Amino acid sequence: MVRRVLGSEQAPGVALLVATVAALVWANCADHSYGSWWRIEFGWPRAGLRMDARHWADDALMTIFFFVIGLELKYELARGSLARPRRALVPVFAAIGGAVVPAVTFLAITWGTDAASGWGIPMATDPAFAVGVLALVARHAPAGVRAMLLALATVDDVLAVLVIAFGYARGVAWGWLAGAAAGCLLVVLLRRIGVTAVWAYLPVGVLVWFATLHSGVHATLAGVALALLTPAGPVAGRRVLAELLRVAGPASAFVAVPIFALANAGVVVDPSALSRAAQAPVTWAVLVALLGGKLLGVTGAIAIAIGGRFGQLPAGVRPAHVLGLGCIAGLGFTVALLVTNLAYTDVAMIQDAKIAIFTASLVATVAAAATFTVTGRRTGR
Repeated sequence: MVRRVLGSEQAPGVALLVATVAALVWANCADHSYGSWWRIEFGWPRAGLRMDARHWADDALMTIFFFVIGLELKYELARGSLARPRRALVPVFAAIGGAVVPAVTFLAITWGTDAASGWGIPMATDPAFAVGVLALVARHAPAGVRAMLLALATVDDVLAVLVIAFGYARGVAWGWLAGAAAGCLLVVLLRRIGVTAVWAYLPVGVLVWFATLHSGVHATLAGVALALLTPAGPVAGRRVLAELLRVAGPASAFVAVPIFALANAGVVVDPSALSRAAQAPVTWAVLVALLGGKLLGVTGAIAIAIGGRFGQLPAGVRPAHVLGLGCIAGLGFTVALLVTNLAYTDVAMIQDAKIAIFTASLVATVAAAATFTVTGRRTGR
């Protein structure tokens, strides 16, 4: 029973939602306790590795999240919806449009203000929330809709981590970056000489992460890089990619992402905070970019791909389903929170942006539910 529940599509989204609600309750009932807890520092100072609890969540646990995203991208490229070029081009176009248009929209609204540095906030779609919401509101949608959403979210999350790694890098230390690259080459060498034991790669992976962390490039890039180096085919009779997804997937969905949400979603929501957020440019920039920008970017890019005959929609997927995908893509929760912490140092601006992210996620969920409900009724008739 427990295994069946945890294996459902809704479970990761529910776990993320529970952690988010817990963070909000904690922050609003005991704000001092919440802030103090996540500022506790621990680590290994002699190794230059001492961070507070929130940074451990952002830099270490989110590396696991992006490692899984990279594994899913590798799987989709090898065996999934991105394996066929004409089918792959549509979600790839959608991901690019869904990342570029919101970023440009955000910049257009905030240009010339301190909020402009948050242009990366609306770029990514949260796969846990998005797939969970889709499973709840569009149970009878064609299987191609889920495949498109997963591919779209995976590709634009990889685009987002590249933006995070380089767009928000704080002074690149090239020696450390070269060390991370050398670690990746060592992974390739171990594969070439026939090393198949996963445990042999673990210390190398940790070293790659450690070097990336000290390079000034965001450490989550290490997760994607190591995932993309994972062999897609069987190795000595073992399906390494599938095995890693089976282990790392639940670790990300039920440990890494909920703890990250617990550490970052705690925002004080009272009348004064809401009043301030309603007047802040960053609030409206996030709302318009995540809702309008995502919808326009995703649907417009798909229309271009189909109209230009670069690709084709999966069987049974109609334009109304594409509209629903554009709505649900506005769920940019996890990565949006991460970029907010990287883009701003002003506490009030961070809180305003997070309130906007919460609001946009709620509106996107309601809009997607309404769209898929209407589509389902028309299909039934």
